[in-house]
Amino acid sequence: MDVNSNAVQIESLAAEHFIVTELTSEHELWDNYVHSHTQGSFFHLSNWQKVISSVFGHRCYYLIAWHGEKIAGVLPLVQVKSQLFGHALVSTPFCVYGGVLADSHEVQHALEQKACKLAEQLAVDYLELRYRHAQQNNFLLKQVHSTFGCEIAASDEAILAAVKKKQRAVIRHSLNNELAIEHGEDVDNFYHLLSTSYRNLGTPIFTKKYFAALLEHFGEDIDVSLVRDSSGQASSAVMNFYYQQQVLPYYGGGNDAARALKSADFMYYQVLCHARAKGCNYFDFGRSKNDSGPYKYKKNWGMTPEPLHYYYYLVKAKELPNLSPNNPKYQLFIRLWQKLPLVVSQWLGPLLSKYLG
Repeated sequence: MDVNSNAVQIESLAAEHFIVTELTSEHELWDNYVHSHTQGSFFHLSNWQKVISSVFGHRCYYLIAWHGEKIAGVLPLVQVKSQLFGHALVSTPFCVYGGVLADSHEVQHALEQKACKLAEQLAVDYLELRYRHAQQNNFLLKQVHSTFGCEIAASDEAILAAVKKKQRAVIRHSLNNELAIEHGEDVDNFYHLLSTSYRNLGTPIFTKKYFAALLEHFGEDIDVSLVRDSSGQASSAVMNFYYQQQVLPYYGGGNDAARALKSADFMYYQVLCHARAKGCNYFDFGRSKNDSGPYKYKKNWGMTPEPLHYYYYLVKAKELPNLSPNNPKYQLFIRLWQKLPLVVSQWLGPLLSKYLG
Protein backbone atom coordinates (compact mmCIF):
# COMPACT_ATOMS: atom_id res chain seq x y z
CA MET A 1 0.00 0.00 0.00
CA ASP A 2 1.32 3.43 -0.96
CA VAL A 3 0.03 5.84 1.67
CA ASN A 4 0.36 9.25 0.02
CA SER A 5 0.68 12.66 1.67
CA ASN A 6 -3.03 13.35 1.18
CA ALA A 7 -4.06 10.37 3.30
CA VAL A 8 -6.49 11.13 6.08
CA GLN A 9 -6.45 9.22 9.36
CA ILE A 10 -9.84 8.32 10.76
CA GLU A 11 -10.89 6.51 13.90
CA SER A 12 -13.76 4.06 13.62
CA LEU A 13 -16.44 3.74 16.28
CA ALA A 14 -14.64 0.61 17.45
CA ALA A 15 -11.47 2.69 18.00
CA GLU A 16 -9.67 0.80 15.25
CA HIS A 17 -7.14 2.69 13.16
CA PHE A 18 -7.79 3.26 9.47
CA ILE A 19 -6.11 5.16 6.70
CA VAL A 20 -8.04 6.55 3.72
CA THR A 21 -6.20 7.09 0.44
CA GLU A 22 -7.13 7.66 -3.18
CA LEU A 23 -6.86 4.86 -5.70
CA THR A 24 -3.67 5.16 -7.73
CA SER A 25 -2.22 1.85 -8.91
CA GLU A 26 -4.19 -0.57 -6.73
CA HIS A 27 -6.82 -1.41 -9.36
CA GLU A 28 -6.48 -5.18 -9.02
CA LEU A 29 -6.80 -5.00 -5.23
CA TRP A 30 -9.82 -2.70 -5.58
CA ASP A 31 -11.58 -5.01 -8.04
CA ASN A 32 -10.80 -8.11 -5.98
CA TYR A 33 -12.45 -6.40 -3.03
CA VAL A 34 -15.51 -5.47 -5.10
CA HIS A 35 -15.87 -9.02 -6.39
CA SER A 36 -15.61 -10.45 -2.88
CA HIS A 37 -18.19 -8.09 -1.35
CA THR A 38 -21.82 -9.19 -1.19
CA GLN A 39 -23.00 -5.72 -2.29
CA GLY A 40 -20.39 -5.30 -5.02
CA SER A 41 -21.62 -4.44 -8.50
CA PHE A 42 -20.34 -3.87 -12.02
CA PHE A 43 -20.57 -0.15 -11.31
CA HIS A 44 -18.13 -0.32 -8.39
CA LEU A 45 -15.30 -1.65 -10.58
CA SER A 46 -12.25 0.55 -10.95
CA ASN A 47 -12.37 0.77 -14.76
CA TRP A 48 -15.21 3.27 -14.42
CA GLN A 49 -12.63 5.70 -13.09
CA LYS A 50 -10.58 5.28 -16.28
CA VAL A 51 -13.62 5.64 -18.56
CA ILE A 52 -15.13 8.66 -16.82
CA SER A 53 -11.90 10.59 -16.44
CA SER A 54 -10.62 9.89 -19.96
CA VAL A 55 -13.89 10.45 -21.84
CA PHE A 56 -15.62 13.16 -19.82
CA GLY A 57 -12.71 14.77 -17.99
CA HIS A 58 -14.42 14.61 -14.59
CA ARG A 59 -12.21 14.50 -11.50
CA CYS A 60 -12.53 11.12 -9.79
CA TYR A 61 -11.94 10.46 -6.10
CA TYR A 62 -11.83 6.70 -5.62
CA LEU A 63 -11.34 6.30 -1.86
CA ILE A 64 -9.87 3.24 -0.14
CA ALA A 65 -10.04 2.56 3.59
CA TRP A 66 -7.03 0.53 4.71
CA HIS A 67 -6.75 -1.52 7.87
CA GLY A 68 -3.05 -2.23 7.84
CA GLU A 69 -2.24 -3.69 4.42
CA LYS A 70 -5.79 -4.92 3.88
CA ILE A 71 -8.61 -3.04 2.15
CA ALA A 72 -11.51 -2.55 4.56
CA GLY A 73 -13.74 -0.47 2.32
CA VAL A 74 -14.01 1.46 -0.95
CA LEU A 75 -16.03 4.42 -2.18
CA PRO A 76 -16.00 5.60 -5.83
CA LEU A 77 -16.75 9.35 -6.16
CA VAL A 78 -16.84 11.63 -9.19
CA GLN A 79 -17.08 15.42 -9.27
CA VAL A 80 -19.51 16.69 -11.93
CA LYS A 81 -19.54 20.46 -12.40
CA SER A 82 -21.78 22.34 -14.83
CA GLN A 83 -23.18 25.87 -14.97
CA LEU A 84 -26.44 24.47 -16.37
CA PHE A 85 -26.96 21.42 -14.18
CA GLY A 86 -25.09 22.21 -11.00
CA HIS A 87 -22.06 20.95 -9.10
CA ALA A 88 -22.15 17.56 -7.43
CA LEU A 89 -20.04 14.78 -5.96
CA VAL A 90 -21.66 11.51 -7.02
CA SER A 91 -21.18 7.78 -6.45
CA THR A 92 -21.40 7.14 -9.28
CA PRO A 93 -22.57 9.15 -12.31
CA PHE A 94 -23.59 7.17 -15.43
CA CYS A 95 -24.23 4.23 -13.08
CA VAL A 96 -27.38 3.04 -11.30
CA TYR A 97 -25.64 1.60 -8.23
CA GLY A 98 -22.87 3.08 -6.10
CA GLY A 99 -22.00 4.07 -2.56
CA VAL A 100 -19.67 2.51 -0.03
CA LEU A 101 -18.62 -1.13 0.11
CA ALA A 102 -17.13 -1.89 3.51
CA ASP A 103 -16.27 -4.64 5.98
CA SER A 104 -18.36 -3.03 8.70
CA HIS A 105 -20.81 -0.24 9.37
CA GLU A 106 -18.00 1.62 11.18
CA VAL A 107 -15.83 1.66 8.06
CA GLN A 108 -18.81 2.64 5.94
CA HIS A 109 -19.62 5.53 8.26
CA ALA A 110 -16.00 6.69 8.16
CA LEU A 111 -15.92 6.69 4.36
CA GLU A 112 -19.26 8.49 4.16
CA GLN A 113 -17.99 11.16 6.54
CA LYS A 114 -14.84 11.51 4.44
CA ALA A 115 -17.10 12.01 1.40
CA CYS A 116 -19.04 14.72 3.25
CA LYS A 117 -15.81 16.53 4.14
CA LEU A 118 -14.62 16.26 0.55
CA ALA A 119 -17.95 17.62 -0.68
CA GLU A 120 -17.54 20.61 1.63
CA GLN A 121 -13.94 21.18 0.53
CA LEU A 122 -15.01 21.14 -3.13
CA ALA A 123 -17.99 23.42 -2.30
CA VAL A 124 -20.37 21.26 -4.32
CA ASP A 125 -24.12 21.70 -4.24
CA TYR A 126 -24.63 18.19 -2.88
CA LEU A 127 -23.19 14.73 -2.35
CA GLU A 128 -25.17 11.84 -3.89
CA LEU A 129 -24.67 8.19 -2.94
CA ARG A 130 -26.58 5.71 -5.11
CA TYR A 131 -27.19 2.72 -2.91
CA ARG A 132 -29.25 -0.21 -4.07
CA HIS A 133 -30.45 -1.07 -0.55
CA ALA A 134 -31.50 0.95 2.50
CA GLN A 135 -28.64 2.25 4.66
CA GLN A 136 -28.20 3.37 8.25
CA ASN A 137 -27.22 7.03 7.94
CA ASN A 138 -28.56 10.52 8.53
CA PHE A 139 -28.63 11.61 4.89
CA LEU A 140 -31.69 12.74 2.96
CA LEU A 141 -33.32 9.89 1.06
CA LYS A 142 -34.85 10.22 -2.40
CA GLN A 143 -36.68 7.27 -3.97
CA VAL A 144 -37.93 7.95 -7.48
CA HIS A 145 -36.40 4.93 -9.24
CA SER A 146 -36.76 1.17 -8.97
CA THR A 147 -34.70 -1.64 -10.40
CA PHE A 148 -35.96 -4.90 -11.86
CA GLY A 149 -34.53 -8.38 -12.23
CA CYS A 150 -35.21 -12.11 -12.29
CA GLU A 151 -33.51 -15.46 -12.12
CA ILE A 152 -32.69 -16.90 -15.56
CA ALA A 153 -34.45 -20.21 -16.21
CA ALA A 154 -32.60 -23.30 -17.37
CA SER A 155 -33.68 -23.37 -21.04
CA ASP A 156 -34.97 -21.09 -23.79
CA GLU A 157 -38.44 -22.58 -23.38
CA ALA A 158 -38.40 -22.14 -19.61
CA ILE A 159 -37.25 -18.53 -19.99
CA LEU A 160 -40.21 -17.80 -22.23
CA ALA A 161 -42.61 -19.64 -19.93
CA ALA A 162 -41.48 -17.49 -16.99
CA VAL A 163 -42.61 -14.28 -18.72
CA LYS A 164 -46.11 -12.98 -17.95
CA LYS A 165 -48.74 -14.19 -20.41
CA LYS A 166 -49.38 -10.91 -22.22
CA GLN A 167 -45.68 -10.15 -22.73
CA ARG A 168 -45.02 -13.79 -23.66
CA ALA A 169 -47.51 -13.40 -26.52
CA VAL A 170 -45.62 -10.33 -27.74
CA ILE A 171 -42.35 -12.24 -27.72
CA ARG A 172 -43.93 -15.13 -29.62
CA HIS A 173 -45.16 -12.59 -32.18
CA SER A 174 -41.63 -11.22 -32.55
CA LEU A 175 -40.25 -14.71 -33.13
CA ASN A 176 -42.37 -14.88 -36.30
CA ASN A 177 -41.05 -11.61 -37.72
CA GLU A 178 -37.91 -13.05 -39.35
CA LEU A 179 -35.62 -11.18 -37.00
CA ALA A 180 -32.02 -12.19 -36.38
CA ILE A 181 -29.68 -11.31 -33.53
CA GLU A 182 -25.91 -11.11 -33.28
CA HIS A 183 -23.73 -10.53 -30.23
CA GLY A 184 -20.45 -8.68 -30.67
CA GLU A 185 -18.97 -5.17 -30.67
CA ASP A 186 -20.84 -3.33 -33.43
CA VAL A 187 -20.59 0.15 -31.90
CA ASP A 188 -21.51 1.97 -35.13
CA ASN A 189 -24.96 0.41 -35.61
CA PHE A 190 -25.55 0.43 -31.87
CA TYR A 191 -24.74 4.14 -31.62
CA HIS A 192 -26.97 5.06 -34.55
CA LEU A 193 -29.94 3.24 -33.02
CA LEU A 194 -29.28 4.53 -29.50
CA SER A 195 -28.88 8.14 -30.62
CA THR A 196 -32.10 7.84 -32.66
CA SER A 197 -33.98 6.72 -29.54
CA TYR A 198 -32.40 9.41 -27.38
CA ARG A 199 -33.26 12.14 -29.91
CA ASN A 200 -36.85 10.88 -30.10
CA LEU A 201 -37.09 11.02 -26.31
CA GLY A 202 -35.61 14.52 -26.21
CA THR A 203 -32.51 13.30 -24.33
CA PRO A 204 -28.91 14.33 -25.22
CA ILE A 205 -26.84 11.38 -26.39
CA PHE A 206 -23.35 10.56 -25.09
CA THR A 207 -20.31 10.73 -27.33
CA LYS A 208 -19.56 7.53 -29.25
CA LYS A 209 -16.12 7.58 -27.59
CA TYR A 210 -17.82 6.71 -24.30
CA PHE A 211 -19.17 3.40 -25.59
CA ALA A 212 -15.89 2.58 -27.34
CA ALA A 213 -14.08 3.25 -24.05
CA LEU A 214 -16.43 0.94 -22.15
CA LEU A 215 -15.65 -1.86 -24.59
CA GLU A 216 -11.94 -1.10 -24.45
CA HIS A 217 -11.64 -1.09 -20.66
CA PHE A 218 -14.12 -3.82 -19.74
CA GLY A 219 -13.35 -6.18 -22.63
CA GLU A 220 -15.22 -9.48 -22.47
CA ASP A 221 -17.45 -8.18 -19.67
CA ILE A 222 -19.40 -6.14 -22.26
CA ASP A 223 -21.01 -7.01 -25.56
CA VAL A 224 -23.51 -5.46 -27.97
CA SER A 225 -26.62 -7.38 -29.04
CA LEU A 226 -27.89 -6.21 -32.43
CA VAL A 227 -31.21 -7.21 -34.02
CA ARG A 228 -31.64 -7.09 -37.78
CA ASP A 229 -34.90 -7.31 -39.71
CA SER A 230 -35.58 -9.63 -42.67
CA SER A 231 -33.80 -7.23 -45.05
CA GLY A 232 -30.67 -7.13 -42.87
CA GLN A 233 -31.26 -3.61 -41.58
CA ALA A 234 -30.34 -2.94 -37.95
CA SER A 235 -33.54 -2.50 -35.93
CA SER A 236 -32.69 -2.61 -32.19
CA ALA A 237 -29.51 -2.85 -30.16
CA VAL A 238 -28.43 -3.01 -26.54
CA MET A 239 -25.09 -2.87 -24.72
CA ASN A 240 -24.90 -5.57 -22.05
CA PHE A 241 -22.76 -5.59 -18.89
CA TYR A 242 -21.73 -8.92 -17.33
CA TYR A 243 -20.79 -9.28 -13.68
CA GLN A 244 -20.52 -12.47 -11.62
CA GLN A 245 -23.08 -14.55 -13.51
CA GLN A 246 -25.36 -11.57 -13.96
CA VAL A 247 -26.26 -9.77 -17.18
CA LEU A 248 -27.44 -6.17 -17.26
CA PRO A 249 -28.73 -4.85 -20.63
CA TYR A 250 -27.88 -1.22 -19.95
CA TYR A 251 -28.02 1.05 -23.01
CA GLY A 252 -30.64 0.15 -25.61
CA GLY A 253 -32.42 1.75 -28.54
CA GLY A 254 -34.15 1.13 -31.84
CA ASN A 255 -35.28 2.74 -35.07
CA ASP A 256 -38.76 3.89 -36.04
CA ALA A 257 -39.75 0.43 -37.33
CA ALA A 258 -38.71 -1.38 -34.16
CA ARG A 259 -42.06 -1.04 -32.39
CA ALA A 260 -44.06 -2.68 -35.18
CA LEU A 261 -41.51 -5.49 -35.49
CA LYS A 262 -41.41 -6.05 -31.71
CA SER A 263 -37.65 -6.15 -32.12
CA ALA A 264 -36.94 -4.88 -28.59
CA ASP A 265 -39.05 -7.69 -27.12
CA PHE A 266 -37.24 -10.18 -29.35
CA MET A 267 -33.89 -8.66 -28.32
CA TYR A 268 -34.37 -8.85 -24.56
CA TYR A 269 -35.60 -12.42 -24.79
CA GLN A 270 -32.55 -13.35 -26.86
CA VAL A 271 -30.27 -11.55 -24.39
CA LEU A 272 -31.73 -13.75 -21.64
CA CYS A 273 -31.05 -16.88 -23.71
CA HIS A 274 -27.56 -15.71 -24.67
CA ALA A 275 -26.68 -14.87 -21.06
CA ARG A 276 -27.83 -18.30 -19.90
CA ALA A 277 -25.57 -19.88 -22.53
CA LYS A 278 -22.69 -17.78 -21.14
CA GLY A 279 -23.32 -19.17 -17.65
CA CYS A 280 -25.36 -16.30 -16.20
CA ASN A 281 -28.15 -17.03 -13.74
CA TYR A 282 -29.56 -13.53 -13.09
CA PHE A 283 -31.03 -10.91 -15.42
CA ASP A 284 -30.78 -7.34 -14.11
CA PHE A 285 -33.23 -5.27 -16.14
CA GLY A 286 -31.90 -2.07 -14.62
CA ARG A 287 -33.34 1.18 -13.33
CA SER A 288 -36.51 2.96 -14.38
CA LYS A 289 -38.32 5.96 -12.99
CA ASN A 290 -41.32 4.88 -10.94
CA ASP A 291 -44.57 4.62 -12.92
CA SER A 292 -42.86 5.58 -16.18
CA GLY A 293 -43.32 3.75 -19.47
CA PRO A 294 -40.15 1.66 -19.05
CA TYR A 295 -41.19 0.87 -15.45
CA LYS A 296 -44.54 -0.52 -16.63
CA TYR A 297 -42.88 -2.37 -19.51
CA LYS A 298 -40.56 -4.22 -17.14
CA LYS A 299 -43.42 -5.09 -14.80
CA ASN A 300 -45.16 -6.63 -17.82
CA TRP A 301 -42.32 -9.15 -17.98
CA GLY A 302 -43.34 -10.34 -14.52
CA MET A 303 -40.52 -8.67 -12.60
CA THR A 304 -41.12 -7.05 -9.22
CA PRO A 305 -39.84 -3.49 -8.77
CA GLU A 306 -37.20 -3.02 -6.09
CA PRO A 307 -36.99 0.62 -4.86
CA LEU A 308 -33.54 2.17 -5.08
CA HIS A 309 -32.13 4.23 -2.22
CA TYR A 310 -30.33 7.39 -3.29
CA TYR A 311 -28.97 9.43 -0.36
CA TYR A 312 -28.02 13.11 -0.35
CA TYR A 313 -25.92 15.40 1.79
CA LEU A 314 -26.63 19.03 0.93
CA VAL A 315 -23.69 21.45 0.97
CA LYS A 316 -24.64 24.58 -0.99
CA ALA A 317 -27.99 23.34 -2.27
CA LYS A 318 -31.13 24.25 -0.33
CA GLU A 319 -33.22 21.37 -1.69
CA LEU A 320 -32.81 17.99 -3.34
CA PRO A 321 -31.80 18.11 -7.01
CA ASN A 322 -34.32 17.40 -9.76
CA LEU A 323 -32.66 16.66 -13.09
CA SER A 324 -35.55 14.45 -14.18
CA PRO A 325 -36.96 14.96 -17.69
CA ASN A 326 -40.34 15.20 -15.93
CA ASN A 327 -39.21 18.47 -14.36
CA PRO A 328 -41.48 21.15 -15.95
CA LYS A 329 -38.56 23.50 -16.58
CA TYR A 330 -37.06 21.00 -19.04
CA GLN A 331 -40.22 20.37 -21.08
CA LEU A 332 -39.59 23.06 -23.71
CA PHE A 333 -36.00 21.90 -24.11
CA ILE A 334 -37.16 18.30 -24.62
CA ARG A 335 -39.72 19.27 -27.28
CA LEU A 336 -37.13 21.32 -29.16
CA TRP A 337 -34.56 18.51 -28.92
CA GLN A 338 -36.99 16.02 -30.42
CA LYS A 339 -37.17 18.18 -33.56
CA LEU A 340 -33.41 18.24 -34.15
CA PRO A 341 -31.91 16.43 -37.15
CA LEU A 342 -30.20 13.28 -35.88
CA VAL A 343 -26.72 14.45 -36.89
CA VAL A 344 -27.19 17.72 -35.00
CA SER A 345 -28.32 15.87 -31.85
CA GLN A 346 -25.25 13.63 -32.15
CA TRP A 347 -23.04 16.74 -32.26
CA LEU A 348 -24.73 18.75 -29.52
CA GLY A 349 -25.66 15.87 -27.24
CA PRO A 350 -22.17 15.04 -25.91
CA LEU A 351 -21.69 18.68 -24.86
CA LEU A 352 -24.59 18.29 -22.38
CA SER A 353 -24.85 14.59 -21.55
CA LYS A 354 -21.46 14.50 -19.80
CA TYR A 355 -23.14 16.44 -16.98
CA LEU A 356 -26.32 14.33 -16.93
CA GLY A 357 -25.02 11.07 -15.49
